[in-house]
Amino acid sequence: MSEDSQRPIVVKRVKKHAGGHHGGAWKIAYADFVTAMMAFFLLMWLLGSSTTGDLKGIAEYFQTPLKVALSGGSGSGDSSSLIKGGGQDLTRSAGQIMKGTIQAEKKAINLKAAEAEYARQERIKLRDLQDRIERAIDNNAALKPFRKQMLLDLTTEGLRVQIVDEYNRPMFAIGSSQLQPYTRDILREIGKGLNDVPQRIGISGHTDAQAYAGGTKGYSNWELSADRANAARRELIGGGLQENRVLRVVGLSSAVLFDADNPLNPINRRISIIVMNKRTEEAVSKDGGTIESESNSAEPLEEKSDQETKSGAPDGKVDADAAKR
Repeated sequence: MSEDSQRPIVVKRVKKHAGGHHGGAWKIAYADFVTAMMAFFLLMWLLGSSTTGDLKGIAEYFQTPLKVALSGGSGSGDSSSLIKGGGQDLTRSAGQIMKGTIQAEKKAINLKAAEAEYARQERIKLRDLQDRIERAIDNNAALKPFRKQMLLDLTTEGLRVQIVDEYNRPMFAIGSSQLQPYTRDILREIGKGLNDVPQRIGISGHTDAQAYAGGTKGYSNWELSADRANAARRELIGGGLQENRVLRVVGLSSAVLFDADNPLNPINRRISIIVMNKRTEEAVSKDGGTIESESNSAEPLEEKSDQETKSGAPDGKVDADAAKR
């Protein structure tokens, strides 16, 4: 045999690797992992954003899907659901109503009716205040003799409390703003009651038509009525009324007579206290507006005889000089 025939045969086997570390199999595994994580976070988001009713509907379906599908109810799906009978539609709120289809209830507010109701409630409160003041006078032995001199009524401005002079029983010293002791007691008792209501207060002073000897050039009924109104204000505050509650203090002289037929009647000399309603308070605060009164006179708490109402004196005569202010 030749040397060539005895040479050993060498077989080389080449192992082919599927890409080694440069292959793409790991990418498929990573993609599956990312997809699973996305599905997990999506599930967590749906569970977190779903209401308790939605979750109960989903749980009920998976427990008894056939029963829910056949019987319907809160756990059954809506006709618009992609999966028929597949629990409550997660895009809908309770009652199977699409959130976007819920119509907001429209409420019409009648301003005139609201204002009328507010005025009615305010009038009731003022009437209650009137009753409380009347009871306070009845229960006070010192004030009860002067009840006929206190007139209370409701006007469009609010509750009006008037303290009037009587023949031989004036509120102030003659021709001055010095209060009589019983007038102080009356005003202080009223001040206690007025502090229990939130409304602002207006005070006006009035005199009769008897003029001073010096005429209107010097100290006149205008100054006197203003001084008396301010003296009444001080006594109301002394009785407990807060000072910032007083909104208006005016003197009207004899311009607004209580008894227009008899300008010298002592009843024309009076102090008017107005517990203002909202409308009057706004008008006064803006320094404008006209308020019409419901009546030009008030009824006394006790009936007077025709003779006393007309003249203010038992004999029907008025001594202007003696009864002046």
